[in-house]
Amino acid sequence: MKNVKIVLLGYMGSGKSTVGRIVANHLNIKFLDLDTYIEEVEAMPIASIFETKGEIYFRKKEIEYLNKIFSNEESFVLSLGGGTPCFGTNMALINEKTANSFYLNVGINELADRLLMEKSHRPMISHLQDEELIGFIGKHLFERSYFYNQAHQKVKSNLNTPTEIAEMIVKKLV
Repeated sequence: MKNVKIVLLGYMGSGKSTVGRIVANHLNIKFLDLDTYIEEVEAMPIASIFETKGEIYFRKKEIEYLNKIFSNEESFVLSLGGGTPCFGTNMALINEKTANSFYLNVGINELADRLLMEKSHRPMISHLQDEELIGFIGKHLFERSYFYNQAHQKVKSNLNTPTEIAEMIVKKLV
């Protein structure tokens, strides 16, 4: 495939990075994780950026770096942060720059099961009691579904393995 840009979006824990690496490896193209990219360029973890510079600063940088990544002519698979599509004109930019945006649609219960195991490493949910997690995820998915559903393709997880999801994505490429 020549000059293909693939963007994976969805809620935290949906498998964007894991699936993205598999898709990139399968297609022999570069894999990028937007949060990791921002941490490297800003030389600090996302949590520290939020803490020291605030969310508005982070969201502005997110838009800036998203534009920079898309200005690159190389092929890539890009995994977004869960909130990236929901701010500014990010979703419009994504869909303007590629015909290959994929929403990894994972059910609330499955997301809760995944996130319970890594809650302490996720600043957005680390403060929640375990029993609060399903309600928190449900509320966020409701708020974000408008943006997530603007992706060109939806890939329903249905407890599939990351490799199976990656294969579904490769088959749907334009």
